[in-house]
Amino acid sequence: MLKIASHLPANFPAPILFAQHVGAHPSVLPDLLSYKGPNRAKFGEQGEVPQPGTIYVAPSDHHMLIEHGKIRVWKGPKIHHNRPAIDPLFRSAAMEYGGRAVGVVLTGMLDDGTAGLKAIKECGGLAVVQDPDDAQEPSMPLSALAYVQVDHVATLDDLAALLGMLASSKPRPGEAKPAQWLRDEHAATFGDPDMKHLKAIGSPSAFTCPDCGGALFELNDQQPVRFVCHTGHAYSLRTLTAVREETTDTALWTSLRALQEKEAIVRRLAEVQESRMPGGGELARREAEELATASKVLRRFIEGTPIAVVP
Repeated sequence: MLKIASHLPANFPAPILFAQHVGAHPSVLPDLLSYKGPNRAKFGEQGEVPQPGTIYVAPSDHHMLIEHGKIRVWKGPKIHHNRPAIDPLFRSAAMEYGGRAVGVVLTGMLDDGTAGLKAIKECGGLAVVQDPDDAQEPSMPLSALAYVQVDHVATLDDLAALLGMLASSKPRPGEAKPAQWLRDEHAATFGDPDMKHLKAIGSPSAFTCPDCGGALFELNDQQPVRFVCHTGHAYSLRTLTAVREETTDTALWTSLRALQEKEAIVRRLAEVQESRMPGGGELARREAEELATASKVLRRFIEGTPIAVVP
């Protein structure tokens, strides 16, 4: 984004709203963007009306949306295990601006932004994607290209000029109104928590939400496959897999620690029993050896070391 900002024309004819996966970490991105380019950059503020020539950055650990012509900053449910996330910003822009919205997916991991970019297209807007060959992390651009009918693919060197041209173009005719499923999805994650919205767009799945433990609903007829829980957390199938990989890894290491701790306790028990009666600790020693073997097998599994199986 710094490279794009440095090449944008001064007094850019439209507001730019930008979300980056910074999590809860403090960010100085607005200062850097202002320093690099001719347009002012700032964190989006609640109730602010976006102005041309300004870059609005989603604050750390907050989603940034557009509702009724104003910025909404909210520490709502994580989307794709991120806050801020890109999909809710795109989706709100699609509903608010219709054919005037231009969504741009830049470098990034997994597939946040794909569903939101589809929403922009369905509401008559334009979809722009960074050339995957030009991206440091091509996963997000590749996902957008796989699922969205993209209008423009460009490198960072060309994006500033392209955005300037698109922002200066006449509004496109025939804007599409947001589909009811889009309204229901937005309500299910960022509006009315009534379960009727979730039931209208999805069906209960066999999976649970990694963030709150609630049941995940699989959204109907959506590509990529996506899930939302009743509190609003949302995932694509890819992000759900990635998050579960993290939690599974943690659980496996916790299990290894528990096995090793139990082995140490049982060995201590064997020592105490042996001190009272010769041979009295034999059963405990056998159990300790079995635990040691189980620990070695589990460690090799976690570390990806091949495990020999003897029939």
